Amino acid sequence: MSPHAAQASGRRELRLARRGGALELLALPAALFGAGARLRGALYERGWFASERVEAPVVSVGNLSVGGTGKTPAVAWVARELIARGRRPGIASRGYRARPGEESDEARSLARELPGVPHAAHPRRVEAARALLARGCDVVVLDDGFQHRALARDLDLVLVDASRPWGLPPPAEGVPPVCALLPRGLLREPPSALARADALIVTRADQVAPRELEVLRARLVELAPGRPVATAEHRARALRPLAGGEARPLQDLRGARVELLSGIGNPEGFERSVRALGAEVAAHRRFADHHDYAEADLAGLGARVVTTTKDAVKLVGLSAARALDAWVLEVEFAITSGAPALGALLDALAPSRAERERAALHGGLAG
Repeated sequence: MSPHAAQASGRRELRLARRGGALELLALPAALFGAGARLRGALYERGWFASERVEAPVVSVGNLSVGGTGKTPAVAWVARELIARGRRPGIASRGYRARPGEESDEARSLARELPGVPHAAHPRRVEAARALLARGCDVVVLDDGFQHRALARDLDLVLVDASRPWGLPPPAEGVPPVCALLPRGLLREPPSALARADALIVTRADQVAPRELEVLRARLVELAPGRPVATAEHRARALRPLAGGEARPLQDLRGARVELLSGIGNPEGFERSVRALGAEVAAHRRFADHHDYAEADLAGLGARVVTTTKDAVKLVGLSAARALDAWVLEVEFAITSGAPALGALLDALAPSRAERERAALHGGLAG
């Protein structure tokens, strides 16, 4: 498949963002999907489906929509906050689209961000959590776990992307985006599901107008009454050469003419970040989220290319990528409001069973 064909087939959200026509035929299967999601939720709430606990607290970082809210940087932020509190976190994930024996895109990105923090992937997240505890972790960070209710959690942090709150971009400037469940939209659950979150974090809050952010926050307070609503930004941190080596200052992008390469859930957010640094974006080659790159995908790219950390872990092995002057825009997750509330929730996490046993042993020895 040519690069242009891959892009056309991969950006389904651009097609779903439109209104009217044959797309609206998807409303019926979306209604059936929503009925199934509500039934499943009710079965968990009433105890017909059981959530299994492990011997350590579990912090879930998730969202309502398919991809694109910036979960990987948020997971890294949670892990660092736990480390700062003296905890030993491990990250549990499903390992989405990873081949047997290989790590997922997110796992490889997190390994770069959090060297030394264990990661385990398994379709049954409870098995991944147990594997982490066997490696000495005392708290589990569940990546993309809001809908994975088979593993009981102690804290549910749910991300909402300010630029695409319900998964789809606006069909045109000033036009409200479609808010619909799969397959008509990108929602895995109806917005009312946010009521079971412990806290909401509005990501990319700096990429929308203040009034738009205010309206979104008010809507989230309605959907999840009594829950703290924090805001966060994905701040550019550095430019790292794809081939490795010394980082370049972000100022080098100012006035530079670049081409972008991405296979992520929200390519518009990535492009806005690059433009905000003063770069001139000549073209943006967009692929589907989790795209597996081939040499042909890079044909015709210009001399200066900027990509994401998620894409970099797959590009670095391609000879065509190494031949480019390719740079990786590294970002960090920064809480801009609501940090005390989130910190209090993390502080309140109970100790793991292993921690309680160590404390009891030390107490007995001291006595």
